Amino acid sequence: MSGNSFGKNFVVTTFGESHGPALGGIVDGCPPGLELSVADLQHDLDRRKPGQSRHTTQRRESDRVEILSGVFEGRTTGTPIGLLIHNEDQRSHDYSEIAERYRPGHADYSYEQKYGVRDYRGGGRSSARETAIRVAAGAIAKKYLAERLGVRIRGYLSQLGPLRPRGFDWDQVEQNPFFWPCAETVPELEAYMDALRKSGDSIGAAVTLVASGVPTGLGEPVFDRLDAAIAHALMGINAVKGVEIGAGFASIEQRGTEHRDLMTPEGFLSNNAGGILGGISTGQDIVARIALKPTSSIRLPGQSIDRRGAPVEVVTKGRHDPCVGIRATPIAEAMLALVLMDHYLRHRGQNAEVVPPLPPIPAERRPGS
Repeated sequence: MSGNSFGKNFVVTTFGESHGPALGGIVDGCPPGLELSVADLQHDLDRRKPGQSRHTTQRRESDRVEILSGVFEGRTTGTPIGLLIHNEDQRSHDYSEIAERYRPGHADYSYEQKYGVRDYRGGGRSSARETAIRVAAGAIAKKYLAERLGVRIRGYLSQLGPLRPRGFDWDQVEQNPFFWPCAETVPELEAYMDALRKSGDSIGAAVTLVASGVPTGLGEPVFDRLDAAIAHALMGINAVKGVEIGAGFASIEQRGTEHRDLMTPEGFLSNNAGGILGGISTGQDIVARIALKPTSSIRLPGQSIDRRGAPVEVVTKGRHDPCVGIRATPIAEAMLALVLMDHYLRHRGQNAEVVPPLPPIPAERRPGS
């Protein structure tokens, strides 16, 4: 199986399955000298891990990460960083009934068509359990970007089914299990999810990402545009079915006079481009939004076929998130961090000595200017 590595200069390779003994990864290309400890990675892993509220899967995993290599006396050495997370709460017997059946909307059918064999226990390699290592690797990138460049990467749940926040406060995002920016409407989300869980169904969601302090010049202007790399990374997250950069699909109804981001010596007047022009960062906030589909693994019966092609009815047992978007924010932040880290190292390698004729203008025009 190819396609398990991401990045060119900052390369992340993951391995492991949902119900295997462990998940692991290698981070290659991290510059030396970065102070790094398990605690730096564990914070985001704790934000992502299952079982933290009644609204997510009740699989109990501590997600304690081990750093196996690449760090000596508390600092990165420039050599590959090995990461390992043991699986602790597998219940493979929950999946015995689907060993010969394909769950509708899941990767069972496509995996077996491609490889001729599949690990049906919890989805195997296609399970979102694999993203734990991505979050750990992304935490390394986030720390480097924050300490060396002042970049801050944050995300929040911006829509859950039909529900949208009626206000916005970054401080509220980490105060509830939904990563929701509006305290007023959290009870509505809880009631909605309680009813959904009782019904046995699932729902989709959207997550919005914002990276502030990104330097100008990141991204290659043709095939490796920064926005293309971000879209590629975010579409590689389980259950993601759509990606927007900046105004995204709202651009369809905008006129050019509205969409273009006017510039003044005091800064940009808007950010419909999402911080990227011509595939290259402008210094404005990088803004992206992802759409996540409803969970396919639900207990309500659905039509499908078995390995012989005969029609069957499938009921998925086990522990599943009724809305995968609730735990997706740390994963999406990690993937955005990996892209920015990789492109920063690529930019530094080719353009470290470039002196542009004009200093970067502010990311946005300051009030009163």
